[in-house]
Amino acid sequence: MSRSNIRTFDGVTPRIDDSAWIDDTALLIGDVHIGAQSSIWPQVVVRGDIHAIRIGARSNIQDGSVLHVSHDSEFLPGGAALNVGDGVTVGHNVILHGCTLGNDCLIGMGAIIMDRAVVPRHVVVGAGSVVPGGKVLESGYLYIGSPARRIRELSEQELAFFGYSAQHYIELAERHR
Repeated sequence: MSRSNIRTFDGVTPRIDDSAWIDDTALLIGDVHIGAQSSIWPQVVVRGDIHAIRIGARSNIQDGSVLHVSHDSEFLPGGAALNVGDGVTVGHNVILHGCTLGNDCLIGMGAIIMDRAVVPRHVVVGAGSVVPGGKVLESGYLYIGSPARRIRELSEQELAFFGYSAQHYIELAERHR
């Protein structure tokens, strides 16, 4: 790629599916893979300089979010890669750091999810919440707070929203393209 916002680091260049959309103001660096029909919105930073970042298909990372990783060290053996599943909606100004997000979840605006935390399929992390490092959430629930706490089961309407949100952002990205 010849775009200045897609940067090679240590000989590794981000790989972006042809159907994905990357805003011109987003910055992708190093060991980053973006899946089919995913979208990276304005002012997002996806920095895979010291470990891998993988974003699945039909996921959207919204404006101002920062995605980073942790390196292998005596303090964190093996480091912490960042994995985002399929059909994930990541709201504005979210920080994802070396964590794992399963398929079909929603991360609310301004949330922070730390190293080795796991957010499985069908979870909503509420706006402004903090998921501490290493915490493993349970599928099917809304979590809010700092630290994030399980509040209640998700409704059928909330579960249906995951697919709607993913499709909405696929269509919106095509309009921007």
